Amino acid sequence: MAAVPVAPGPSPGLGRFLAPAALSVAALLLLLLLLPSFLPPGPGRRRPAGRKMPPSPAGPQHAETLGVGKAIAVLTSGGDAQGMNAAVRAVVRVGIYTGAKVFFVCEGYQGLVDGGDHIKEATWESVSMMLQLGGTVIGSARCQDFRAREGRLRAARNLVKRGITNLCVIGGDGSLTGADTFRAEWGGLLAELLKTGGITAEEAQRSSHLNIVGMVGSIDNDFCGTDMTIGTDSALHRIIEIVDAITTTAQSHQRTFVLEVMGRHCGYLALITALACGADWVFIPESPPEDDWEEHLCRRLAETRDGGSRLNIIIVAEGAIDKHGKAITSDDIKSLVVKRLGYDTRVTILGHVQRGGTPSAFDRILASRMGVEAVMALLEGTPDTPACVVSLSGNQAVRLPLMECVQVTKDVTTAMNEGRFEDAVKLRGRSFQNNWNVYKLLAHIRPPATKSGYTVAVMNVGAPAAGMNAAVRATVRIGLIHGHRMLAVHDGFEGLAFGMVEEISWNTVGSWTGLGGSKLGTKRTLPKKYFEEISANISKFGIHGLIIIGGFEAFTGGLEMVEGRARFEELCIPLCIVPATVSNNVPGSDFSIGADTALNTITTTCDLIKQSAAGTKRRVFIIETMGGFCGYLATMAGLAAGADAAYIFEEPFSSRDLQANVDHLIEKMKTTVKRGLVLRNERCNENYTTDFIYNLYSEEGKGVFDCRKNVLGHMQQGGSPTPFDRNFGTKMGAKAVAWITGKIKECSRHGRIFANTADSACLLGMRKRSLVFQPIAELRQQTDFEHRIPKEQWWLRLRPILKILAKYNIELDTSETAHLEHLTRKVLVPEATL
Repeated sequence: MAAVPVAPGPSPGLGRFLAPAALSVAALLLLLLLLPSFLPPGPGRRRPAGRKMPPSPAGPQHAETLGVGKAIAVLTSGGDAQGMNAAVRAVVRVGIYTGAKVFFVCEGYQGLVDGGDHIKEATWESVSMMLQLGGTVIGSARCQDFRAREGRLRAARNLVKRGITNLCVIGGDGSLTGADTFRAEWGGLLAELLKTGGITAEEAQRSSHLNIVGMVGSIDNDFCGTDMTIGTDSALHRIIEIVDAITTTAQSHQRTFVLEVMGRHCGYLALITALACGADWVFIPESPPEDDWEEHLCRRLAETRDGGSRLNIIIVAEGAIDKHGKAITSDDIKSLVVKRLGYDTRVTILGHVQRGGTPSAFDRILASRMGVEAVMALLEGTPDTPACVVSLSGNQAVRLPLMECVQVTKDVTTAMNEGRFEDAVKLRGRSFQNNWNVYKLLAHIRPPATKSGYTVAVMNVGAPAAGMNAAVRATVRIGLIHGHRMLAVHDGFEGLAFGMVEEISWNTVGSWTGLGGSKLGTKRTLPKKYFEEISANISKFGIHGLIIIGGFEAFTGGLEMVEGRARFEELCIPLCIVPATVSNNVPGSDFSIGADTALNTITTTCDLIKQSAAGTKRRVFIIETMGGFCGYLATMAGLAAGADAAYIFEEPFSSRDLQANVDHLIEKMKTTVKRGLVLRNERCNENYTTDFIYNLYSEEGKGVFDCRKNVLGHMQQGGSPTPFDRNFGTKMGAKAVAWITGKIKECSRHGRIFANTADSACLLGMRKRSLVFQPIAELRQQTDFEHRIPKEQWWLRLRPILKILAKYNIELDTSETAHLEHLTRKVLVPEATL
C-alpha cells in the first residue's frame, strides 16, 4: 500500500489562514496523534490539563508488515444480514494495510467450489461505497456441493492455486461449522490433491495449513458467545420503524395488532422488540408461556384497555411454541383475542423486510471492529490455533473457539427440544437473561397491594436525549412493582426547588418508550444555589431516594448534592445517576442513553451527503457534530460513515495535520473515488473552526475539488429513540430502582432514612462487559471538569481503525487485540436479581 504523502510544511496558500504561532508546531505531531497509545508530549508542547493519555505499549507488533507474503479470502455465506458489507470492507482494507493480498469469494461456498472468476483479488477502491449498503455485495448462496468431500476438494485446490491460506467466513453457525470441517480436513485434502496431480509438492508445502476465522452475520442473534451478531441491530431498526407506524393506526381505531418477527429458533428479535415498544405480550421459543396463557393474555389485554390505552401490541417470534412443543401462530392469537374479547385484531407478518435496508451505525461499527480483529486473528494464527470466531462481549472484542460457540448454540436447541427451557435461556447468555428478566418484570408483574412505605422521585437533568422517556417509564413501573410511591420531578433541579413534583402512575408512562426528548422536562440548572428549597421539598414530599437521569449536569449536580449533605440533613438520601446524553461524556460509563440515536442521525445524514458528493464528483463535505469537547460522536460517526478524517479535542491537531489531510484528499481525487467526508467535533479547537477548515480546504483544493459544509445542530438531540437506546434506557431504569430500593432499606433506621456514605450516591454505568454502580465521589478523580469529559475514554483506541480504513499510513497498536477465551465458563453465570 502506498504511503500517504505528508507535506513538509504548509503551502503558501495555507499561510494566508494561519497566525504565525500556529506555524511552529512540529511536523511529526500528526504521527504522534494518530497512534492509539499516545507518546509523552514533545519539547515545548504542553498537554491540556486533566487529560490522561494511555501508556505506550512495550514492543508493539508492526501490523503494517504482518501480512506480507500472505493471502486472505473473505466470503459471506447463508442468510444475508445488514453490516456484512462493512465487515468485508474492513477485512479487505486492513488486509491490504498489513501487506497481504485479499480475495473476494463471490456467492459464498459455491464460489469457493466453482473457482474461476468467483475468486478475484480485491482492491482498496473495490470496497468503496459498500459501507452503507444492505445485504452482501459479494453474494451469498446455500451450497450443497460444499457439503460433499468432492466439493471441498475442489475448494481446497482453488485456494491452494492462489496461495490462499487464510479464510474469513461471515455467516451463521452452519456456515462456520462448514469452515471448521474444511480446516480439519485440510491436510487430507492436500494429500489427495497431491496424489492425483491437482497441485504440486511446492504448492502443498506452501499451503500446509489453513487458518479460519469467523464473524457471525445473522439478524436472529442466535449464535451463543456474542452479545450481538452483525445485522441484529439493523433488523431491530426495521422492526421498530414498522411497530411505531402501526402504533399510530392502532390508536386511531382502538385495534390489537399481532406482529410476527423472524426467529425460528431464537426469540431475541421478538424480546427486544417487546422491550423497545412496551408490548403487552411476547412469545419466544426459549421460554414458552404457562399452560393457562390464553386466560392470562386476555386478562392482560383487558387491563391495558381499562387503564385508558387505545391499543394492544403482541409480538410473536416465528418459532414460538407452548410448553408441549406445539406451535403458537399469529393467527391462533388473533382468533383467541377476537373470540374472547371481541377486539378488532389484525396480524402483520414482517418477513424479509427485516433483512433489508441500510445497516445501522451500530452494525457498521461492530462489523468494522470485527473485521479488523478477524484479520489480526488470521495473521497471528498458527497450525495449533483453533478456528475462532471474533465476537462482542459488552463493549469488548473477544475471540472464542468456533466449535465451542457452535456446540453451545446447538445445546440451546437440544434444551428446548427436551423441555429444559430455563437452561435454554441461561445458555443464550447473560445479555439475553437480563433482557428476559426485565421484560417479565414489566409485563407480567403488577404493583402489589401492600406498599413499601418508601417514596422515590425521578427527574431529568441536562439536555434532552432520546431514550430518557424509556428510562423514566422503566423506573416508574419497576418502582411501583417494588411497592414504592413514585414521584415525577419536572424541569430538573429547578423543578425540585420550586415544588414541581407530582405522583406518577403506571398508566401515565405507558406509551413513553418510543417518545423522543424528555416528557418530564429537563434543564441544566445545578442544585447548589437551591439547597434550602430542595431540602424543604424533599422533606415536604417525603422523598426517600432520588434517581437522576441526565448528562454531565446530572453527574455534577449529584456531586453537589453529596457535598450539601454536610449542611442539610434532608439531602442524606440515596442518589442514583443514570447517564443520558448525546455527547456520551459522563464519567463512569462507556455508553450513555441517547448517544446511539444521535449517532444514527449523523450517519444517515452523512450517507445522503456522500451520495450527493458521489454524484457531483470531486467534492468534499465538512460536517460539524455535537458533543461539546467530547469527540465520541465525530469519531464513531466517522467509522460508521466512512469519513476521511474526524477532528476532535482529545487528539490535538496542527496546521501541518490539516495540510496532510488536504494532500490526502488531493491524492484520493486521482482515484475512482472522487469524494471526501470530513467530520469536526463542535469544540475540537477554538481557532480551527468549521468555517476555517472549510475555507482552508476550499483554497488548498482549488482546481482539484470543491467544498461544502453542514452544521447538523440540534437535529442530533431529536427524533424517536433507536431500539438500542430504548432497550438500554429500560434496563438502566430497572437496575437503578433495584439498587436504590436496597440502599434505602440499608440506610433506614427507626423509620428514617440517613445516607451519608460515599456508596449511597452512585452512578450506574456500562463498563466493558457489565453494568456497575460506582460512587460518584470516586469518579471525581476520573473527570476533566474544565472540558466536561472523562480523563480516559475507551473509544479513542478505535481512532486508528478510522484512519487505516481511510488509507492513512499509520501504525496500528496490536498490543490490546483480543486473546482467545473459552465460552463454557461464561454462559451459565447467574444473573443478578433485579
